[in-house]
Amino acid sequence: MSDLNGERFDSAAACLCERIRVPVLNLPGAVKRRAQEIRLRVGRPVCVCCPGGIYFLRERGGLSRAPGSGCLTAAKADLEDSFRILCGYSVYSHEGELRSGYVTIRGGHRVGVCGTAVLQNGSVTGIRDVSSLNVRVAREIPGSADRLLGLLRGSLEGGLLVAGPPASGKTTVLRDIARQLSDGSRGEARKVAVVDERGEIAGVFRGEPQNSMGACCDVLDGYPKAEGILTAVRSLSPQIVVCDELGTQAEVEAVEQSLNAGVAVVASIHAGSAGELVRRKQAAALLRTGAFGHVALLCGSAEPGKVRGIYRAGDLLAEAGGGGPADCRGVSRGISGVV
Repeated sequence: MSDLNGERFDSAAACLCERIRVPVLNLPGAVKRRAQEIRLRVGRPVCVCCPGGIYFLRERGGLSRAPGSGCLTAAKADLEDSFRILCGYSVYSHEGELRSGYVTIRGGHRVGVCGTAVLQNGSVTGIRDVSSLNVRVAREIPGSADRLLGLLRGSLEGGLLVAGPPASGKTTVLRDIARQLSDGSRGEARKVAVVDERGEIAGVFRGEPQNSMGACCDVLDGYPKAEGILTAVRSLSPQIVVCDELGTQAEVEAVEQSLNAGVAVVASIHAGSAGELVRRKQAAALLRTGAFGHVALLCGSAEPGKVRGIYRAGDLLAEAGGGGPADCRGVSRGISGVV
C-alpha cells in the first residue's frame, strides 16, 4: 500500500480533538495504511479498526490488542470537542446529515454519530449528548476495480450492482470504476455522472473533487440519490450513472427511469450474501427493474474490495423465486468460474 493511504488516515484524524488526535497521528505508518476506522466512545478506550482486528490506543503511544489499564480513554469532553470540529463549529449546517446519523468531512471520510435522538412528531430531527463517533477512513485505491472489470470484460452497459457487508470496499470499488470509465482506461472514455449524496465517492470540497474521478465525470454532490439520478439523466446526458447504497422505493423508480432513457447504472447495496440480497425487498425490486445485468458480491471487511462472486441478476431472481438454496450457491458459474 502507498503512503497515500497514510495521508488519508491523517486527514480523517484531523476531525478529532487535540488530546486524541496527537497520539492517533503518531501511530506507525504501517498501522495508518491499513486502518479502516477510528472509534471514540465515552468512557471507553479509543479503538483503531484494521482488517486484522481491533486495536486499542495506549496513553503512552502504541496499540494494544486488549482493552485495559494504560489505554487512552475518551472522555465526554473529547467527544463534544471532536463533534464540534467535524461539524466545522456549525452543527446547524449539518442538520440534514445528522438526521441520518453521520457527517461527511473533507476528503470523503464519513463520521458516524451516535447519541440521543431529538424527535419531532416521531421523526429524528437531530442528535444531542453525543456518546460515540466512528471515523471511517475513505480510501482512494487506483486499480481496486481491476479484478472486477476484468471478469466483466470491461462491459457495464447492462448495469452493475456491487453488494457487500459494511466496510467491504464497495465505495472504494465504485470510485475506481467511475475513474476508469471516465478516463478511458477500459477503452473509449465514457460520460459518467456520479450522484454523491454523502460526499464519499468524489469527496467534493468547495466544488472540487478531492478524489481522482477522471476526465469525463460530472459529480452531483449532496443530491438525494433519486433526485440526483433523474437530474443527471435530464441534464448531463451520461452514458453511466454511479451512486452508492441504493435502497428506497424512490431510488428504485429513478433507476427504472434511467434504464428507459438508455443510461446504465453502477451502484452499491448492503448485503452479506447473495441469499441475503434477494431476500431484501428493495434489493429484489432493484433487480426486477432490469437495470442490473450482473451483481458483484464482495468478501467483507477482512479483504476489502475482493470479489467473492459475480452473479447474473436474472439467475438470482429465478433462484429466489424457485425456492432454491438460501445462499444461492451455484449461480452464474459461467462468468469466469467465479462465485
